[in-house]
Amino acid sequence: MIDNYDLECVINIGSAGALNDELDIGDIVIGKRIVHHDFDFTAFGCEKGYISGAGKFFKSDEKLLKKISEIIENINENEEKKIKVIVGNIASGDIFCTDLKMKDEIRREFNAECVEMEGAAIAQVCYLDNVPFIIIRSISDSPNGNNEIDFKKYLRCASERCAEIIEKI
Repeated sequence: MIDNYDLECVINIGSAGALNDELDIGDIVIGKRIVHHDFDFTAFGCEKGYISGAGKFFKSDEKLLKKISEIIENINENEEKKIKVIVGNIASGDIFCTDLKMKDEIRREFNAECVEMEGAAIAQVCYLDNVPFIIIRSISDSPNGNNEIDFKKYLRCASERCAEIIEKI
């Protein structure tokens, strides 16, 4: 897409599993920094998540971060049920995280609020092509051994919450 279109920015939305125990189904995480939690060159003296030539974290565009935060604030002003929003780190990996031990390790190692499977790849491409980006996730489940069931049950709720934000943008 970046190669074929003149993009102003990339806004990626989707669902994620909560790593922060204070997050509930439908809560929103706006990614300030995005990391590949499973990229591991520690054998070569690098920190886990570090990618040569790119670093460990990909930072979202500050203007987009501010704009999205303001939009959610405006939505909250007009709603009975407020949207809970956290701005923080999002971790991406190539597996569906179901294990509590893995959840705790990712949370501790990267101070991540949630875990998903594509945001860091999108962030990395945007970073390498100098395209501003932001990653937004709505919580659909929490790694607890039963989160496959929760994911299927609450994906629609998480999707609707993200769609509401995108419509306002």
